[in-house]
Amino acid sequence: MTPARMLLGSTCLALCAGMASADQASGTLNLAFSKEVETADVYFNTAREGLLLNHAIWDGLLYRNPETGAYEGNLATDWTWIDPTTIEFKLREGVTFHNGEAFTADDVVYTVDYVTNPDNGVKNLANVMWMERAEKIDDHTVRLILKAPFPAAEDFLAGPVAIYPDEYYAEVGPQGMGVAPIGTGPLKVAELDPGKHFVLEANEAYFDGPKGASAIDRIDIRTIPDVNTQIAEFFNGTLDFLWNVPADQAEKLEAMGRYEVVNAPAMRVGYISMDAAGRSGDSPLTDKRVRQAIYHAIDRQTILDALVKGSSKVVDSACAPVQTACAQDLPSYEYDPEKAKALLAEAGYADGFTIDFYAYRDRPYAEAMMGFLDAVGIKTNLNYMQYAALREQHRKGEVPMTFLTWGSNSVADASAMTAEFFTGGPQDDARDPEIIDWIQQADSTTDKEKRAGLYKQALTKIVEEAYWVPLFTYNVNYVLGPDIAYTPTDDEIVRFFAFDWK
Repeated sequence: MTPARMLLGSTCLALCAGMASADQASGTLNLAFSKEVETADVYFNTAREGLLLNHAIWDGLLYRNPETGAYEGNLATDWTWIDPTTIEFKLREGVTFHNGEAFTADDVVYTVDYVTNPDNGVKNLANVMWMERAEKIDDHTVRLILKAPFPAAEDFLAGPVAIYPDEYYAEVGPQGMGVAPIGTGPLKVAELDPGKHFVLEANEAYFDGPKGASAIDRIDIRTIPDVNTQIAEFFNGTLDFLWNVPADQAEKLEAMGRYEVVNAPAMRVGYISMDAAGRSGDSPLTDKRVRQAIYHAIDRQTILDALVKGSSKVVDSACAPVQTACAQDLPSYEYDPEKAKALLAEAGYADGFTIDFYAYRDRPYAEAMMGFLDAVGIKTNLNYMQYAALREQHRKGEVPMTFLTWGSNSVADASAMTAEFFTGGPQDDARDPEIIDWIQQADSTTDKEKRAGLYKQALTKIVEEAYWVPLFTYNVNYVLGPDIAYTPTDDEIVRFFAFDWK
């Protein structure tokens, strides 16, 4: 029995009988984040937790209905494509930010101008760099000018592109927004201890938009990195909802018959990125045969069956299967340790080598991969880090080999993943000019067939050159306390404003 299973079992015996209910009387819902959010400014973090705060505190011009997939007006009521690179929006009137500022076209223009200025250093360039500028027509009409035709524009406008208050942001900047966020969303920040504690309260002045007003008066979110501690708190009633529960613990919780446990697929993909471009210095990973050996060495299906479980599946694409233009009929590498050893010998590493291996989550998955690599002679030194620290080290080109995941900000288009990591940006470990060109062409055409063909060329070469080892899609296990009403969605966005009491 694993330590996690032992802890779960002993915790049940100690706490299940005396489990408290959710704090419904005070109107407070208690949740936890597993990772520290380095800043609440959504343009300066790339963590999933930051995206969840984005959807709760801010609004975009559009909203994607999670049930139908249709785009609906949010801060905009109507929008029209004037031409392939120009969208005109009619903005919702009577909307105010949490600090009382009136929402107008000036806020849209300011936000777009700020986030598209490379000097301002937003973290996720794929979210914003397809926009050229915004032009104010009048107080409630604005035009968004694209750099080129971009088929995924509406996906991004309904997702990670949040609109900020121009006067407030001009005064406080990213640092101020990071500790005292102001948006128009259905929830507003009442308390914030950076990285540790967030208290959200219902925005009583929220407009009648597609998100709807929050039925919960107060949501208390603490950072609790250890999942076993989260489960223990869930049992004694100090947490009311869990997500990203490992498969074995979710199975135990479901077997108890006391809780609603929901497994849902996610847009997230796990992968190993290898420094083929040699940014981190001279290493075996600049040799294609070594990268191919690593691909052959890891039994992805066994890791999935033993640890990941749920609705996940093994993939070879550097994107999620549900994303538009994400080809799936690609070459693959079967688990073949003997072939891996032969490729290593051919590359001059018959006796193997030692390399630093980085990760930030799912340590059992990382350790399983390390075991398979060890079996073919590749010794790995695990550097297990906080996500923000690993991301920055990776962006600087200091990481030879790393196990990462990417949820694409829940944008259902390949540009939200493949383009982020293979168009020459700070996290591109391949720096392949041909792939960069294909993706840039793909993301500037509205011809769906041509776009799909260009993405397939890029994704095929990523596999053939073994720039990544795509591992598997992720799934999410959600556990609801007995007094909580919430329906998880397949986009891995926990919509805090959609919770209710039973």
